[in-house]
Amino acid sequence: MSAELPILYQSDELVAINKPHGLLVHRSPIASDASEFAVQLLRDQLGQRVYPVHRLDRKTGGVLLFALTESMNALMQQQFMDGLVHKTYLAIVRGYTDDQQTIDYPLRRDDGPGLGTLQEAVTHLRTMQRTEVPIPFGKHATSRYSLVELTPETGRMHQLRKHMAHILHPIIGDRPHGCNKQNKLFLEHFAMNTMMLHAQELCFTPPDASEPITITAPFQDEFRRMMDSLTFTVDGLL
Repeated sequence: MSAELPILYQSDELVAINKPHGLLVHRSPIASDASEFAVQLLRDQLGQRVYPVHRLDRKTGGVLLFALTESMNALMQQQFMDGLVHKTYLAIVRGYTDDQQTIDYPLRRDDGPGLGTLQEAVTHLRTMQRTEVPIPFGKHATSRYSLVELTPETGRMHQLRKHMAHILHPIIGDRPHGCNKQNKLFLEHFAMNTMMLHAQELCFTPPDASEPITITAPFQDEFRRMMDSLTFTVDGLL
């Protein structure tokens, strides 16, 4: 990756980037193919140590927040654990979703202590737009998709991906939780294999401030291309 990571916000103790789709936050034994990581790239770009205070899936793009000191890292991680950071995502999903829906569906822990135990998981969904495009799929002459806003109350691993699969509206490009036939259609028709999940916004009050801040990430090129290809209206979003 030759270009620098796009910085969305920077203070003395915090910095946020617009993480590209496909970039790992940090080195992982389950992704031995990766040679670049957000932590190392941002460290080299800023010339100082950085601490990721939360994480995004490798396939997810958008706002990723880092602390620049150990003390701020601990304080911000506590804010995330206490539910004091408001997170908003946008996703392109299969089919027509309800106007609004709350998905209250416990998920099994994928890692760490308590592996396999059920954890409470709640996601709020709001449909932003719907589209029908003249692409045959199965027995249907057209294909339907929705652009949805997802607001998680909890922060479980792969929560949004699993919740959308649970309500039968999987995120386009998601593997393994998505629809393989839809993913194949997008690969063949659009030459697209990026997961259509964008971390749009973080809103929180820094521990050393009295007023909340909102950090917003513009769509990256592939997400914007799919918005255009599926005739979603980009104007007024990002």
